[in-house]
Amino acid sequence: MQQTIKLGIVGYGNLGRGVEKAIRQNPDMELTAIFTRRQPEQMSGAEGVRFEHISAIEQYKGIIDVMILCGGSATDLPEQTPVIARMFNTVDSFDTHAKIPEFYEAVNAASVEAGTLSIISTGWDPGLFSLNRLLAEAILPVGTDYTFWGKGVSQGHSDAIRRVPGVKAGVQYTVPVEEVIDRIRAGETPELATREKHLRQCFVVAEEGANKEEITSTIVNMPNYFSDYDTTVTFITEEQLAAEHQGMPHGGFVIRSGITGEGTKQIIEFGLKLESNPEFTASVLVACARAGHRLSQEGSKGAKTIFDLPIGYLSPKSAEQLRRELL
Repeated sequence: MQQTIKLGIVGYGNLGRGVEKAIRQNPDMELTAIFTRRQPEQMSGAEGVRFEHISAIEQYKGIIDVMILCGGSATDLPEQTPVIARMFNTVDSFDTHAKIPEFYEAVNAASVEAGTLSIISTGWDPGLFSLNRLLAEAILPVGTDYTFWGKGVSQGHSDAIRRVPGVKAGVQYTVPVEEVIDRIRAGETPELATREKHLRQCFVVAEEGANKEEITSTIVNMPNYFSDYDTTVTFITEEQLAAEHQGMPHGGFVIRSGITGEGTKQIIEFGLKLESNPEFTASVLVACARAGHRLSQEGSKGAKTIFDLPIGYLSPKSAEQLRRELL
């Protein structure tokens, strides 16, 4: 009989709460404890959930099979993952694409030394989108890749507009340019500037008496966030923000347009439409935790990415069942 996989969660923000929900949908898994930097006695989750302070994590060594790390990529994960990987198998969603190689090296060194297994940078991008880029490129070596994100809430860009003087609250949506997607689906392979692929829509609640023209100018000219995009700023009330902009939808497409033979056009596309970005990302992390546990039981160690996981290991079903039902 298959043994229940015992999981821990580190961090209890939107992603951590999503992981808690996802575990309940997987009968081969159970949540042992949630670890937090806040005071555990002040935390509340689903009935029977145990909260522990992060300082108590070492006491669970040998009890928890996989620790799912739900901190942010800016400061939490670069610090936490190598430390926790010395004690547990881990899964994380580190998503700063440019820094993945150095993050991999740090986590791999810790995991190899400790004999643990750590799956890094999973979710949907990096993660499922990465896998589909690889698959499409391998099948269509002569071709061009395109990745589009949205329509969805960008948490980093939303934070950036909330830091603008005079802004009381706000949210930002990344929106793919539909006309460009239609051209690619029709077989064109255009070279696209950043501005041509996505729009940025900002919905802002201004503080009373704030200069709205100044706020708009600051946002649309903000380097690294908005200056390279066609950006709109719409001022709304707090009531509108609460009523219309509280969800966390996201999604996007990976499209590869290529040719085979003597110029035969072929297109591969993978898409997601998500009502809740954190809940979907959490579901990917939980499936990867299963794969990591299985690989660890086989003696595998070190840092892994989604490229290194046997796809069948993501499923609770046996290899025989998968061949019979899904192949």
